[in-house]
Amino acid sequence: MRFLKFLLAVILLPTVFFVLLQTGHILLTVLGHFQTAAAFVAGAAGYAVLHYTVYDFSRPYVFMHEFTHALAAFLCGARVKDMCVKRDSGYVKMDKTNVLIALAPYFVPGYVLLTVFLYVVAGLFWDVTPYRWLLLGAVGFFMSFHFIQTFKTLFEADQPDLKLAGGKVFSVVLIVLANLVVLAIVLKGGFAEQVHLKSAAVAVIKDTVNLWRSLIHYIYAWYTRAA
Repeated sequence: MRFLKFLLAVILLPTVFFVLLQTGHILLTVLGHFQTAAAFVAGAAGYAVLHYTVYDFSRPYVFMHEFTHALAAFLCGARVKDMCVKRDSGYVKMDKTNVLIALAPYFVPGYVLLTVFLYVVAGLFWDVTPYRWLLLGAVGFFMSFHFIQTFKTLFEADQPDLKLAGGKVFSVVLIVLANLVVLAIVLKGGFAEQVHLKSAAVAVIKDTVNLWRSLIHYIYAWYTRAA
């Protein structure tokens, strides 16, 4: 099973590359409308400055990381037995796990979802349209929080979650792919007029299929000549 997951990760690499290109294009398009994106950019930059100069927000990240494990376990029908949150570490005990449970904290931006939820709830009682810039700033802040903390967690310590999910290569490929998709979706939610997810998805599928078609054709031609 671990070998099959490694093979799947290798197969997904071209898709990851093309999703990276499309998400990068989407991000550049959004940043090109700087007046619209100013609050989002300010929020993202603000968190980065705070993280590297004032406080690294380890405990809030650990809490959301473990809570996301627990929530994913609940949604997958697992029973959560215990949860512990410390400043730099934590754990969740459950009766079973799977890929989603193990990797959910690495691509689900929990505080972004919480921010959007609170904004939507507030909109049920008040007109929050004039404060949309605050929402964009908060989303930028917490997306920056998510990416910086995820990068730090993956590369500063050996994470058992990656082994539980099926190995480091498989897990990292899935995490990168999922985070790129999540970023594209968040940008679509914040800047609907500038972002066109459908055309981006079509381009990814078309480019991936064309690449694999070319690779298979090349391999077949080489094999035919060798035989």
